[in-house]
Amino acid sequence: MKPFHSLVLSVKLTLLLLLILSGLYPFTVYILGKLLFPYQSAGSLIIDSQGHVRGSLLIGQNFESPAYFHPRPSASNYDGLSSGGSNLGPSSSDFIETIKKRAISYRKENEIAPSSLIPADAVCASASGLDPHISLKNALLQAPRVAKARKADLKAIENLILKNTQHPLANVFGEESVNVLKLNLELDKEYPLP
Repeated sequence: MKPFHSLVLSVKLTLLLLLILSGLYPFTVYILGKLLFPYQSAGSLIIDSQGHVRGSLLIGQNFESPAYFHPRPSASNYDGLSSGGSNLGPSSSDFIETIKKRAISYRKENEIAPSSLIPADAVCASASGLDPHISLKNALLQAPRVAKARKADLKAIENLILKNTQHPLANVFGEESVNVLKLNLELDKEYPLP
């Protein structure tokens, strides 16, 4: 085979693969996503009755008021454009100090005894920094603070949490979790701020 012929064949194959992998395949996936999963492909946005976007079920956002459930900490400050973790390992002194500070703050804001165990998701950011879920235990530990701030019955708030709990896939994979945005929107609907 002549070198020039090989070069021409290589260029043709490169252009063909470029057309397929950078054009046809993404276009096909985009169209199938829009047709088969329109809600998910649009970002799983939650839109209120006035037509305003309140957030996405897929991306965590910060809630700081005592009247709301708080999400996991975020290494990216809940910024979807700079998604990512801190990349600090468990032996890092910076990581250990950060976890200690978060644990003290979490226990203080939720009036939990210093010796009580708290869930890891209350003090550790997710790998993306944008996880929209917290564990069921984390939500239940926050319930007394939320009930007090909203002047609502604690049992009613706990029932709202349980109503919004997502169970593991096939009751095997994962753990029980709660989508913070969905829970807080439900909270505003059921128990408006005084």
